[in-house]
Amino acid sequence: MQGNRMRRAIAVLVVLALGLAACSREGDAAAGGPAAGGPPGGAMKLPVEAVTLRAEPFTAGVATVGSLRADESVVVRPETAGRIERIHFTEGGRVAAGQVLFTLDGSLQRAALNEASANLENSRRAAERAGRLGRERLLSQSDIDTTRAQYAVDRARVDSARTALGRLTLRAPFSGRVGLREVSIGEVVNAGQALVTLVRTDPIEVDFSVPETQLANLRDGQRLSIEVDAYPGDAFGGEIAAIDPVVDPQTRSARLRARIPNPDGRLKPGQFARLRVDTGTGATTALLVPEQALMQEGETRYVYTVVAGKAKRVTVRTGARVPGKVQVTEGLAAGDVVITAGQAKPMMRDGADVAVVPAAGAQPPGKAAADAKPAAGARSS
Repeated sequence: MQGNRMRRAIAVLVVLALGLAACSREGDAAAGGPAAGGPPGGAMKLPVEAVTLRAEPFTAGVATVGSLRADESVVVRPETAGRIERIHFTEGGRVAAGQVLFTLDGSLQRAALNEASANLENSRRAAERAGRLGRERLLSQSDIDTTRAQYAVDRARVDSARTALGRLTLRAPFSGRVGLREVSIGEVVNAGQALVTLVRTDPIEVDFSVPETQLANLRDGQRLSIEVDAYPGDAFGGEIAAIDPVVDPQTRSARLRARIPNPDGRLKPGQFARLRVDTGTGATTALLVPEQALMQEGETRYVYTVVAGKAKRVTVRTGARVPGKVQVTEGLAAGDVVITAGQAKPMMRDGADVAVVPAAGAQPPGKAAADAKPAAGARSS
């Protein structure tokens, strides 16, 4: 009798254990664990963001960004120390080439020039007398040569003194607009000290870079337009002025410079500019991927796509750029799902299990519809 009770107790324990195991598997499935269809062994899928490619309208041309710079720019500095005696311009105003900007006190230099001029006059008279005496055979040739040499030395000293005095008058090397002065009248300045900046901004220039793949479509004199944040909606036209003959081996891009007419001075050096160069090839469609989707290893560019829940590395060739996107000319097709965030994780590799999640701030598919339905049992008014 006791053995029968023992066997019945063991049977009950076995049934309870099987029931608990079944409940555990159901809980894992509801929580999305390994039994919910995850990778073998319960490996976690990498969360990534992705976009599905489609052909987009694309106007042929080169779009990039650049920085405005003055056509000519110089910081006016004195070549010698001195005291500021006069300032001949108004801050922010226009000046002409050769116009006097600053005058430094030149009392000592004028005195030195007067002394050198007096010595020169004596030397000139001595040289004339020596010439007359030489013709009359009353003075040796060596004395005549010494007198003439002294005359030449005094002429050089006058030139030197006149140059030193002239350096105290600072003139504009070209026509343009002066900035804010850094000194005041009466201030003693040192040689090389910055006094004011002079710029010429008509035309104004813009420096930018393009990938080497676009160089075949660009040439001097080609038309372009720029936009700046200061004047939204306004486009300023210009043309390419120069193309750097050297391609940067690190970025595989070349620098260009364009000139933009700026008669009203609206554009300022240092402003950020968005450019578009017209290549004249008309409008078409293209596959465009977000810039952040592109990865680079040496000279190879690639992206990760999602195929059957796994990451696939695809080597691509790129073309023109538009704000925020890059044209892909080889390697991808419409309908491909390209990973845009998460592909730089250390565990990412070709064949890795991935799960596409909504971008930050976006609602998962179907969530908006679910939110719009009243909760079960809720009463509508």
